[in-house]
Amino acid sequence: MKEFVISEAKAETAVLVGLITKEQDEAKTKEYLDELEFLADTAGAVTVKRFTQKVNGPSSITYVGSGKLEEIRQYIEAEEDAEREVGMVIFDDELSAKQMRNIEKELKVKILDRTSLILDIFAMRAQTAEAKTQVELAQHRYMLPRLQRLWTHLERQGGGSGSGGGKGSVGLRGPGETQLEMDRRIILQRITLLKQRLEEIDRQKTTQRKNRGRMIRVALVGYTNVGKSTMMNLLAKSDVFAENKLFATLDTTVRKMVIDNLPFLLADTVGFIRKLPTDLVDSFKSTLDEVREADLLVHVVDISHPDFEEQISVVNKTLAELGCADKPSMIVFNKIDAYTWVEKEEDDLTPPTRENISLEELKRTWMAKMADNCLFISAREKQNIDELRDILYKRVRELHVQKYPYNDFLYQEYE
Repeated sequence: MKEFVISEAKAETAVLVGLITKEQDEAKTKEYLDELEFLADTAGAVTVKRFTQKVNGPSSITYVGSGKLEEIRQYIEAEEDAEREVGMVIFDDELSAKQMRNIEKELKVKILDRTSLILDIFAMRAQTAEAKTQVELAQHRYMLPRLQRLWTHLERQGGGSGSGGGKGSVGLRGPGETQLEMDRRIILQRITLLKQRLEEIDRQKTTQRKNRGRMIRVALVGYTNVGKSTMMNLLAKSDVFAENKLFATLDTTVRKMVIDNLPFLLADTVGFIRKLPTDLVDSFKSTLDEVREADLLVHVVDISHPDFEEQISVVNKTLAELGCADKPSMIVFNKIDAYTWVEKEEDDLTPPTRENISLEELKRTWMAKMADNCLFISAREKQNIDELRDILYKRVRELHVQKYPYNDFLYQEYE
C-alpha cells in the first residue's frame, strides 16, 4: 500500500515550492530548498525549477497564494507544450489532505510534500525486516488522514477526488463513505499489526543488548550525510554502506571495536534532518534505542556545510526529545578537507561568518567552547584519525571504570 515510489520512474522531473516568512527568511528558505533538492535527487528525481513566495504563513487551502499557484500551473503547461513534462511538484513543508487535494486539482500533476518524499527515500533504503516494518508503519500513519485523496476509486464518486463543497461533497456520501470507512479500518488494523511486530523486534533487540556483556556503548549520531558511516568503516574496519546521499544508512549497525585491548561497542545510527516527520521518529523508536542506551554519544558534524551550526541544533533538539540531552558526548567535526572560506579585507569590520572565517579560527572557537570534547578530522582523507582513536580510548576507559568499577579482569588487562 506504499504510495509514492519515485525510484520506479526514470529521471522524473520535479518543481520545488517553498515559503519565505517572518520565521524563515529568504536565505533560510534557499537552504531548505537546497536540502529538498538533495532529497529529490536521492529519490531519483531531477529538479528543473524552484518557486518561492513571501507570505505571513502558508495558506490553509493551497499552501501558496492563488496567484503563485497559477504561475506554477502556467509553467507546467508551458513545459508540456515544449515536450518537457514536469512529473511532480514537491512542497517543502508537510501538506494537509485539503491542501494536497486543492493543489492537485489545480496543477494536475503528482503532488508531494517533504514528509512523503522522505518516506519514499526511507522505503528505498530499508533493507532489514525491522527497517521495512518501521517505514511501512510511518507510511500508514501518513496515509490515514489523507485517505480521501489517496484512494483512486473515490475519484469515480460524483465529486471527483473530493474538491470540497457543492456537488462534490454530496458525491462522497453513501457507498463512497462506506468504502472510505472500510479503508480506514484496514489501515488501522495494519498499523496495529505493525506496532505488534515492532514490539516483538524491540524485545528481541533488548535481549541482544543485555547479552552484549560488560562493554561501553558508543553511538555515532548526527545530521544525515555528515560521514558517520565512513567514520564507522574507518574505525571498526567494517563494511557499512556509505555514499553521498541522504539517509544512506537506515538500520543501526553495531560493531565490536578494540583500541589497545579495550573492547567497546560502536553503533552507526540513522541520520537526523530538519523537519523530520514525527511519525518517522515514533516508528524508528527501536532503532533509536541504540542512542538511548549508549554510554557515549559521538556527534559527527559536516564542518564544510555552510549551515552546520543549525544542523548541530537540529540534532541536539532531537536528542533532547529522545531524553538523551544529558548523556556524555563529544563533537567530531568531519570533512575538514572540504572546508572552504574567503579571507576578509583588512578594513572589513563586519562580523565574521561561516564564509569568511578560517578553519584555524573556527577550531580555536570551538575548542575554547568544548575543551577536550571537540576534534577535527577527515574520515575520507584519514586525517587526525589517530587522535580520534586516542580520545575514544580515553573516554571509553573513563566510562568503563565508572560503570564497572569491580571488573578485575579489565583492571588487569588495561593497567
